[in-house]
Amino acid sequence: MIDIVVPVYNEAENIEKLFNTIEKDIKSPKRVLIVYDMETDNTLPVLRRIEEKYSFQVKLVKNMYGQGALNAIITGMRKASSKSVLVCMADLSDKLDVVDAMAALIEQGYDLVCGSRYMRGGKQHGGPALKSLFSRLAGLSLHFLTGIPTHDATNSFKLYRKEMLDAFTFESTGGFEIGLEIVVKAYTEGYKITEIPSEWFDREAGKSNFHMWRWLPHYLHWWFLCVFHTWFSFLRK
Repeated sequence: MIDIVVPVYNEAENIEKLFNTIEKDIKSPKRVLIVYDMETDNTLPVLRRIEEKYSFQVKLVKNMYGQGALNAIITGMRKASSKSVLVCMADLSDKLDVVDAMAALIEQGYDLVCGSRYMRGGKQHGGPALKSLFSRLAGLSLHFLTGIPTHDATNSFKLYRKEMLDAFTFESTGGFEIGLEIVVKAYTEGYKITEIPSEWFDREAGKSNFHMWRWLPHYLHWWFLCVFHTWFSFLRK
């Protein structure tokens, strides 16, 4: 069973398309956790109207740590109860037809499977050029400088073993850098990590909630921590 954590903020234009894609592309047993901030979120009326159309269970979860994407993701991870947890954006930015293959890797013993736009076979379509440049540079440099087994550590599209998530205390205070924090902690603490090619598309409807300049220092914190840990461990040998 996979718990699919979807943080939402006024995603009325996207939620039905997301559910249709989940139904079509993910054959593994699944449950969808919709994490929202406020009862006035325009996603909720649409959700209540359509949820019975689908074969999977839908659970509404109120953000319990305060508003924002970061707290919604952490809430979903804590409330999840299945063997593995997928973080998925409501805007269909990630192609979901690789999720079953990601789940198979968890069954093979991996603790974290990273969707990777920057490995061979991965792709990125559209999006702000500067954001794409920073993301690619961060992922590739971290891979080559530390040996971390993913080319795309900043990508939010990851499948986590729930047991591993429960072992971590989350420290992120910004936004989507929670995904980078977890992959760095998993790497430095010896969990099994792998990656799979994935495709990312810029959103077609609604407004992005990604704030690059506000969150960049938080990403850099985890990037430097991973590099320093790796080189310090190397020098101690």
